[in-house]
Amino acid sequence: MTAVKLRPRWLVRGDIDGFFGLALDNLIQILLIVGLCQGVLGFSAGLLYGRVLPGVALSLLVGNLYYSWLAYRVAAAEGRDDVTALPYGINTVSLFAHVFLVMLPVKLAALAGGAGAERSAELAWQAGLVACLGSGLIELAGSTVADTLRRLAPRAALLSTLGGIALTFIAIGFLFRTYAAPLVGMLPLAIILLTYFGGVRFGLPGGLVSVLLGTALAWATGLVSWDSARFAAALSPVGFYLPGFWLGDLWAGRAALGAYVSVILPMGLFNLVGSLQNLESAEAAGDRFPTAPCLAVNGLGSVVAAVAGSCFPTTIYIGHPGWKALGARVGYSVLNGVIMGALCLSGTVALLAYCVPIEAGMAIVLWIGIVIAAQAFTATPPSHAPAVVVGLLPGIAGWGALIAKNALRAAGLATPDKPLSAALVAQFRLSDTYIDGAFALEQGFIFSAMILSAITVYIVERQFGKAALWALAAAALSWVGLMHSYQWTPTDTVILLRPGAAGNWAIGYLLFALALLYAQWAKSRGMVNKP
Repeated sequence: MTAVKLRPRWLVRGDIDGFFGLALDNLIQILLIVGLCQGVLGFSAGLLYGRVLPGVALSLLVGNLYYSWLAYRVAAAEGRDDVTALPYGINTVSLFAHVFLVMLPVKLAALAGGAGAERSAELAWQAGLVACLGSGLIELAGSTVADTLRRLAPRAALLSTLGGIALTFIAIGFLFRTYAAPLVGMLPLAIILLTYFGGVRFGLPGGLVSVLLGTALAWATGLVSWDSARFAAALSPVGFYLPGFWLGDLWAGRAALGAYVSVILPMGLFNLVGSLQNLESAEAAGDRFPTAPCLAVNGLGSVVAAVAGSCFPTTIYIGHPGWKALGARVGYSVLNGVIMGALCLSGTVALLAYCVPIEAGMAIVLWIGIVIAAQAFTATPPSHAPAVVVGLLPGIAGWGALIAKNALRAAGLATPDKPLSAALVAQFRLSDTYIDGAFALEQGFIFSAMILSAITVYIVERQFGKAALWALAAAALSWVGLMHSYQWTPTDTVILLRPGAAGNWAIGYLLFALALLYAQWAKSRGMVNKP
């Protein structure tokens, strides 16, 4: 008997569901860009719709079309029809980092120096271009060594890190939003769970049914209502905007590369490691893609974004197993790139957001978070379950630190008039909350999650020498400031990159390594139980 090779198709039914999920995720990022660029940075409509969003469109097309083509090639080569393209879009973490840690400081410094509002916004945009370019170049360079890292890191170390992000920054946020608007959010959530966990069919794709019902409920319950002024504002940017090439502005903003390397370098490294973890997640779901080309195109997308006017890096998204479980294959990525690109080039993003609120489709993204967190346990050996739990903790801590700072801002603190300071630590400890530990774990939590999980895997496997090497790597990253180091600013705690920045943590990891080396010696003396 010979195996029958299946021929892949460019579009299947599941691609419609996959498109709604991925497009919603990308739409959220684009709406964040619009809101932050206009509300925080003061970008004019011409700067936002004429330069930034066309650059976003081009970068989305580059990655989505490449990963679709690659999935088709892999499916054809392996004689399969179930290969799912890697999801791709705007990097959420980098989006916030570039706005608040690079672009806003440049704008405020320019205003303080006497520049007008328009010129200050222009300088902030140029600094954002440089940050985006730097991040892309780091990812391009890192693609040459990523395969080695992938071989060295246990699967639990890679997947548990994604699980922590999925539980906190994806799932819990949308769960809160669902229960904040239960009349709108609960029914779409039920449709998604019934469709993808219960196997129930509704005649149309479950994702589409969920979005349509959510939209209808949002309008019927008054969560969204007609407002002629808001509609006119959403309609005004509609037009056609071609991407430009802004090499001169990149050169003009080059000073930001040195001034903000403490943001650009770790974000580039985090994006590289995060993309590597997402490739491991895809392989665990049954789709193996070549590491170096995938990461190189990932970096290339960010380079294209910077050259074409966008300040925001792109990345391989968390969530491949979720899209695969939806039945998405190749076409969902093509649809996402083309339609999101068209929205950015036509200025219709605000109009769409007015008609279809996020509450209408957030159940899909919540489900994706659940699937990713579950995969960290199901795709690893049962004995590695403790390592998965350990790997979840830094991400949960990072999310907790973010929530704590948001709560302080809501209470009128963490402002230039009432700045954050180390004095808050003692106040938190009165309620037995060691917030300084959360702030330390927040910085570089992608690294610390992977390292702690890897150490735990090798302890479970009684390979204490390998665990010690991971502990030494943690000490090195802490010493240079890529993990656990932070400094107080009036409104936030931000990473501090310099030798000895997280010296106490570096010493702690060295002591950890010594304990592991003792365990290796004890093993050689027969003093260790077998696993």
